[in-house]
Amino acid sequence: MMSERSTEAFVPLRRRLGLPLLVLYGTGITVGAGIYVLIGEVAGHARIHAPWSFVLAAAVMGLTVASYAELSTRFPVSAGEAAYVRAAFRSRGFSTTVGLLTVAIGVISSAAVTLGSAGYIQQFVSFPKSIIVIAVLAILGGVACWGILESVVLASIFTLIEVGGLVIVVVAAVYADLPIVATTAHMPPLNAAGLSGIAFGSLLAFFAFIGFEDLANVVEEAKVPHRDIPRAMILTLLISTILYVVVAAVAVTAVPIERLSSSSAPLSLVFREVAGVSPATISAIAIVATLNTILAQMTMAARVIYGVARERQLPAVLARVSPRTGTPWVATVLIVVMVAPLALFVPLASLAEGTSLATLVVFALVNLSLLRLRYRGVQSKTPHITVPVLVPAAGFATCIAMMAFAFLK
Repeated sequence: MMSERSTEAFVPLRRRLGLPLLVLYGTGITVGAGIYVLIGEVAGHARIHAPWSFVLAAAVMGLTVASYAELSTRFPVSAGEAAYVRAAFRSRGFSTTVGLLTVAIGVISSAAVTLGSAGYIQQFVSFPKSIIVIAVLAILGGVACWGILESVVLASIFTLIEVGGLVIVVVAAVYADLPIVATTAHMPPLNAAGLSGIAFGSLLAFFAFIGFEDLANVVEEAKVPHRDIPRAMILTLLISTILYVVVAAVAVTAVPIERLSSSSAPLSLVFREVAGVSPATISAIAIVATLNTILAQMTMAARVIYGVARERQLPAVLARVSPRTGTPWVATVLIVVMVAPLALFVPLASLAEGTSLATLVVFALVNLSLLRLRYRGVQSKTPHITVPVLVPAAGFATCIAMMAFAFLK
């Protein structure tokens, strides 16, 4: 944890976020990155069983959500993952490495979703993708520098719009009398090829659940962190899982898998097939959804850089906070600069897979940190929740298993 000497030169962040905004923030990051961008990629591997890929990813994520809920209330600081590892293993170098890996996740995932956003934006304008990418990052970087409350309020509005878009797709599918329930309940085949496709699809689907952990990195800006952060994490996972499973069932039922997996705007294609009308509305909502995720991921990554720099593990200039907006503006600008080249030069599927693998590494270390803290009997002075020790043990094991499968694929 931080000493008085390490913090006296730094301006604290402002506590302005309550439970509703935290839930909208977490849900918005998750939903935008998942269905609107990756449903085609997941379906390409899992085929008609794509909903099961999302169920498997949610089950793995649920264990880690519980570990984060305890750790984020034990150590309510920005750069949460780095703080957990440092407290557990007493290593500044290890802590810095984990902090930088968390930043890398935010940067790579922002690049992936920026590409997805550009694909939808090109449904309306004929600008080159590179121009769209640069414009999106510049505008959202400016919003992130503006202020945390302003950023989260905007993200919350975006969240309501993007969830509304998914509801429109589901309602249209119901009116079209698609067999959604039958598809969702269809058991996967008990053979190597089918299970392998579902498992690899779940690795990509895992990317779709990235977002709840961003809540741990805005904990210093939550009004009642020990109460609201765990609740927001759980609600984010529940809402996202339900939406993903249902919409995945609609997508693989409405559109041939080959067309779905090759589309740069998969949900627009689904809506066209289901409703028989122009998909412009869904494309517009998809733009909002992807912009929401980019904004939230860049906000998270900037907070991690701020937190690590405040611990004197990165240059102090990166912990500089604007006295007017109360945001770490130098760290935010750095994140924008790091995202741009990845979005411009690396394919979407590679970015998504890379994000999932890096996230699994961090999640495994977070679970291991909680096990280590329990083994050492480390106590926390702040109010916090406690989960059964089997939870982080199972979380660690499942993260390792998913990483092993990815390398064996």
